[in-house]
Parts: sequence; structure tokens; C-alpha cells
Amino acid sequence: MKRDDANVKVLDRTVDGKKAWVRADLNEEDWLFRLTPECLAEVRAAAAQLRANPRTVEQIDPSTFDMPACRKLMDSVRTVLDDGVRFAIVDRLPLDEIGDEAGRSVYWILSSMLARPVEQKLTGTMIYDVRDTGKKAAAGSGVRPDQTNMEQYFHNDNSYNTTPPEYVGLLCERPARSGGISHVISFYTVNNELLRTHPEVLSRLYQPFWFDRQKEYLPEEPQVICEPMFSYDGRLRARLGLFQIQSGYTLQNQPMDEEARAAFAALKEVFAKSELTFDFTLERGQLQYANNRELCHRRTGFEDYEDPAQRRNIVRVWLRNAGERRYQG
Repeated sequence: MKRDDANVKVLDRTVDGKKAWVRADLNEEDWLFRLTPECLAEVRAAAAQLRANPRTVEQIDPSTFDMPACRKLMDSVRTVLDDGVRFAIVDRLPLDEIGDEAGRSVYWILSSMLARPVEQKLTGTMIYDVRDTGKKAAAGSGVRPDQTNMEQYFHNDNSYNTTPPEYVGLLCERPARSGGISHVISFYTVNNELLRTHPEVLSRLYQPFWFDRQKEYLPEEPQVICEPMFSYDGRLRARLGLFQIQSGYTLQNQPMDEEARAAFAALKEVFAKSELTFDFTLERGQLQYANNRELCHRRTGFEDYEDPAQRRNIVRVWLRNAGERRYQG
């Protein structure tokens, strides 16, 4: 699918600053936020209040918790997500002390200070466990790669939905035995590198592609959507899902056009350049946040523990103020 639209705006110049970082540019103060003693005291108080008045995570009203130090810290996180390097690690919730259940609830409260949590599935799931279920992801299966231990392509979350989240949050409850390393790269850096090395493919990324909707659509709706990967309106925003795009063309029984294949190859070449990316392994209790439309991420494959109680589990929230809280916004 390609359209001839002279009005499509392409970011056709190199940009600089924090948003277009490369690995050598990054310092810890750009992305690492440590919970201060004041924040930890608020976290412990909130956890105690939640244990005394148990409720589901979705029933918690974050506004009822007086946590000024945490709110100040999360305001700083939002500034980095919007105007800085577009990702942040918050170190860390004391899960061994407060327990995993209370930790999830506090994580929900902290995340709500950035933006409103929204549904991650049509069934209404608001808080989502990223873990290996033993299932295999394939075109049209509805099995998301995040439910496997497979190596992931660079992507941003829910690129195949009508209204993707603005931010994505992850809480590490348990890391894998080995692997599961996170990698991030700025879309501004990707755009810069394509301008430098493959300018001929850039405009194709601003044209539509077919995306497999992973069986997350209403009965009367199609199983694919058609959207550009990149768009620019003064801010560069992306829908990157190479796995979902390949599956989308399979479901359409349609080959990719030559320009699309060339753009795919160029993207993979850029993603392979380690000097443009940053990697880290989330540890128990750490929180990761990302600007979901301006930064893409991936996770390496991993090997897990045999004991189910030790197996890797990452708790995800999607955050978005636009539209309604429902999955499709």
C-alpha cells in the first residue's frame, strides 16, 4: 500500500539535542532517577495504607495518596520523556520489603502521575504481565511477541492500534535467568541516520504499511490497519512494528512493494549499529518508562528458570491522556 501525497510532511533535515542522542552522548543523569529517602518514605506509607485497605489495582484512585516528593520526581521523569532522551529508569521500589502486590499498586500510582493508564486489550486489561507463556507468535495468531521468550525486533507498543499509548511503563518483578536485555533508540536518531546513509528510502516510511492487528479488533472490523511508520508535525512520531507489518502483508496476501522492502532493509541496518543504541537489564524493583511514539525499544531473547515462582515477569502499563481509556481510545 502506497499513496502519492505531495502534502505528506517528511522530516528531511538533521536534528540535534537530547532527543537525537547516540550512545556516546548519554550520561546517567539523563535517564536515571533514584528514589530519594522522602520518596521511599511515601512509598512505604502508601504500601501500608494499601495493605490495610486491600483493593484491586484498577480500583485505586492515585489522587487520594499524598506523595509530594514522588510527584516531584515523576514530573522530572515526564520532562525527560517529553523533552529529554525520551526514556527513564526509576531505581527502585523495595519489593522485598513491601511485597510484590503492594509494589504493583505503588507502581500504578507512580505511573498515573505521568498520564492516565489505559486498556491494553479489548477485554479491558489495564495491567499486563509480560512473560513467556510458551506460545508461538505467527501471522494472525494473536500471540504477541511479549508473551514469548523470542528475540524482539525494535518496535513501539501497540503500533497496530488506532490510538497507541503516549508512554509505556515497565516494572521488573523478576528478571530472567539470562538474557532479556533491553535496547532503546531514538526515532530522531534513526531519521538522522537514514538521511545520512539511505536518504532514498526515507519518504517511503512516511507512506502507509499494512499492520496485523494481533486479533485486537471488533467483529465487524478488518484484521489489518493501514498507517505510515513515520509522521511529522513538528514532532517525529512513529508506529514501528516490523513483525506486525510483515504479518500484515501476509494476511493481505500481498507482497511488499520494492520501496518498502528497501526501507525495511535500511531500518534493520540502522538498528544494528550499537553506537546508536543504549542497552540495560532491568533489575528487580526497577521501573522503566519510555515515550512510546518518539523512542523504540526491543528485548533480546531470554532463558528462564524452571521454577515458575522464579520466572521472568515484567508488569506493563500503557499511559495516554488522549481519547477514552478504552483500548481503541
